[in-house]
Amino acid sequence: MTDHDQQPSASVPPRLLIDRTPNGESSTAQRLAMNRTGSFEWNVEAGTLDMDDAGLLVFGLDPQTFDSRLETLLGRLEPSERTRLDMAIDEAIKTGRSSYSVHFLVPTADGRDQWTHIQARILRSDDGRVQRVIGVVQDATAEVTHSAFVLDLEKRRQRQTSIVERTTSALSHAVTVDDVTAALTGPGALARLGADGLSLGLVENTTLSVALSGDSLEAIDALGDAGLDRRFPLADTVLSGRPRFLTSVSALVERYPVLAPCADRLRFRAAAYLPLVAQARSLGTLALFYRDNTSFNADERNLCLGLAAIVAQSLQRAKLFDEEREFATGLQSAMLPRRIQEIEGGEIAVRYHAAWSGRQVGGDWYDVIALPKNRFGIVVGDVQGHDTHAAAIMGQLRIALRAYAGEGHPPSTVLARASRFLAELDTDRFATCTYAQVDLASGTLRVVRAGHFGPLIRHMDGRVGSPHVRGGLPLGISTDFEDEEFPETRLDLVPGETLVLYTDGLVEEPGADIDTGVQALITEVGAGPASAQALADHLSDRLWERWGSGDDVALLVLRRSPDPGSPRAPRLHQYIHQADPEGLSDARTIVRQALTDWDMAELADDAELVTGELLVNVLLHTEGGAVLTLEVLPEPVRRVRLSVQDRSSAWPRRRSPGETATSGRGLLLLDAVAVRWGIEPRGEGKAVWCEIGPSLPPPDAPPSSTSRV
Repeated sequence: MTDHDQQPSASVPPRLLIDRTPNGESSTAQRLAMNRTGSFEWNVEAGTLDMDDAGLLVFGLDPQTFDSRLETLLGRLEPSERTRLDMAIDEAIKTGRSSYSVHFLVPTADGRDQWTHIQARILRSDDGRVQRVIGVVQDATAEVTHSAFVLDLEKRRQRQTSIVERTTSALSHAVTVDDVTAALTGPGALARLGADGLSLGLVENTTLSVALSGDSLEAIDALGDAGLDRRFPLADTVLSGRPRFLTSVSALVERYPVLAPCADRLRFRAAAYLPLVAQARSLGTLALFYRDNTSFNADERNLCLGLAAIVAQSLQRAKLFDEEREFATGLQSAMLPRRIQEIEGGEIAVRYHAAWSGRQVGGDWYDVIALPKNRFGIVVGDVQGHDTHAAAIMGQLRIALRAYAGEGHPPSTVLARASRFLAELDTDRFATCTYAQVDLASGTLRVVRAGHFGPLIRHMDGRVGSPHVRGGLPLGISTDFEDEEFPETRLDLVPGETLVLYTDGLVEEPGADIDTGVQALITEVGAGPASAQALADHLSDRLWERWGSGDDVALLVLRRSPDPGSPRAPRLHQYIHQADPEGLSDARTIVRQALTDWDMAELADDAELVTGELLVNVLLHTEGGAVLTLEVLPEPVRRVRLSVQDRSSAWPRRRSPGETATSGRGLLLLDAVAVRWGIEPRGEGKAVWCEIGPSLPPPDAPPSSTSRV
């Protein structure tokens, strides 16, 4: 049994504790009485309460008139306090405990409440019945008050610590000055700071830019953006560099009379104006407003000054970042083309987005290069690294590639020479890029790659293709490995189609596979608007910001102008890739739907049949895709003209297939279905065309000069 559970001897009555010692010194009981502590014995079986004089004084009872009844003592208590005491005693008795302790309030003669503490032992008989309760009673007002003060002090300190920790945590994520402002004025900011309102004034040259948060503050025009005028508290705090703690609106108006017209609209009672200073540089003022405060004690002032120091350090760091970022983006922009020339027959849009990484400049670039014969070159590339060295190499490489392209070299030679140039710079960096030589008059693209993403093409029907473009090693590495082969791939961009070139920053999602980002790009290209400029903005908004802008992005969008024909003679174009298994079926569907839309559905069966026949010949007997053109000839002959162009110079030959032959009937079918058909040379290849419609021209129409071949 612990000391706490040991019972005092039943043979020692409490009254003996008040006797003096033989030498006349004060006994323990007298010393306890001096501390307003007394003793008692409650005989439960007899129902009597024996309490010494000191104990009776604790309860405010007269020792001469006390009748030794428990009810007399309990009558001194309020019902709620009596219930508190009864519950403590009953719980101890019923649970078999040997002691109990309880605090309760006793009213005093002067109307105050006195905290009283009883600590008692329960004495039981052998069979467990309660016989007596003995213990001490004490005036615990001083103890409890001191404890409450300590608890309140600790609570305030915990609150101050929480304010500092939450504010520091919020500002630790702020990178730019705008981020710092948002952390101080955004949702939950006032709760973090423990204030009811906030005004943040930032020095910008000779003006003060102000951000407000909290009720009533936005209604005060005098606290808006203004110059550094000492008549206003924010500016005065900046210029003086001294904090000001104002404990009433009247004190604020007395010091700054210019605010008098606004006084009746203010809903706070106290304000702390705190200068924001870091490394002897004045950055602005932080003003905190409170509804309940009427004074600022030493701890509260220290808290406000500590918050100002935290904000000032965050602002200094953010300003440095903004300055470095401005330097980095300025350097990058100076090395990119200032403008992109307009092109005939199409539209080009370019976008460059710098990563949010301070001085860590990227090496991404784009360019559009004018070439002879109304052609032009387009390139998008990326130099390894994210620093000023990468940007410097990018600038040199861009100029070199532009020079080689301008000399008239084919695309493969342009990249081979650019790779050699990069290797001769004696740097450990490499670069990737995709370069294309474009002729919009014919829609021909000659594309080469050096370790870079291939292009995407959005067709007129909204599908997005990723054509296979053969590629070589990255620039620089290819020369080091003596492998400067950059094979060309020819693509056909029909009117209305769009080409997209991009760097990896547009498709790299942190923690995800690169294929996921590419698929997201394909989806957005297909869903985006038709215009090149609008599509470039759409991709930037949906992807660059989505991935978190952790890397630079260079983007180039080229759209060949659509050729819809006139309302009475509409026209469409469609490119069918040789490797696209659904291309033939899609082309037949497009032809049928177009003729239905043009109110010529009666010709859809024949046109769909001829479309399939001509495309099959190209896809089976040539090494590339085909361009399908469907148009309505103008009046007076309302016919459908269908043309299939390919890159093969070999012309189809008329054959006489046997009954069991599985091919060779294509030209025979054209004879049977078409009114006229023919073959024409077209650039590097040919076009097979036919007309479907009325078999005879109107009587007044001139005779046709094109014979059936």
